[in-house]
Amino acid sequence: MRGLSDKRVIVTGSGRGIGRGIARRLAEEGAVVVVNDIDEANADETVSLIEADGGEAVTGIADVMDVDAVEEMVSEAVDELGGVDVLVNNAGWDRIEWFVDQDPEIWDRLIDINLTGQINCSRAVADHFVESGTEGSIVNISSDAGRVGSSGEAVYAGCKGGVIAFTKTLARELARNDVNCNVIAPGPADTPLVAEMREDSELGDKILGSVADQIPLGRMAEPEDIAGAVAFMASDDAAFVTGQVLSVSGGLTMVG
Repeated sequence: MRGLSDKRVIVTGSGRGIGRGIARRLAEEGAVVVVNDIDEANADETVSLIEADGGEAVTGIADVMDVDAVEEMVSEAVDELGGVDVLVNNAGWDRIEWFVDQDPEIWDRLIDINLTGQINCSRAVADHFVESGTEGSIVNISSDAGRVGSSGEAVYAGCKGGVIAFTKTLARELARNDVNCNVIAPGPADTPLVAEMREDSELGDKILGSVADQIPLGRMAEPEDIAGAVAFMASDDAAFVTGQVLSVSGGLTMVG
């Protein structure tokens, strides 16, 4: 991808799974990556993997639900790296349960991580972009559940739909600052989180255990599949792309 070399990138929730795949791919393209996670051991492991591959990365520990911690992480990244050019809002969490059976405390956690967390991080980085005159990029990870709905994921899907609307609005507002904002919407992926969701409940295992059979390309996504799409949106190849949603679902959803 053109223009990723030496870009300074924050990838939230990159201690494992899709986030780790994104962080490693961007580092492979020459970016300097801030590996954000709430689990320091996982974040350090991602940094070590990047460094072993010849890339450059640093750890940025912060809970995306905590706006003050996010602002401090971004400030530290700016001080250490001289600025930030790209934010990838990847941190997320899910639990598969029928909506009428789900505890409202779970709703709060789903909303705080999947929607409020992206808003917190976007604000902190957007402030930096505007104040420094950086022609940056924000790539938000949504889900195809946010485009078409998904059984057992009512509140999660609502959050991910909110991410799409939020990103489109942000793209309109920040266009005057030459900041691009786009969405990647993955389908089901083979990640530790999905494995945990299958283990958590019989319903989760039932829904996720058969999903690969419904995907036209015949398999669930791997983190690397998502990472390639993010790399494109973060690169100069997408310089004239903003406010768009790119589905990476193996054809599971084909929405115009």
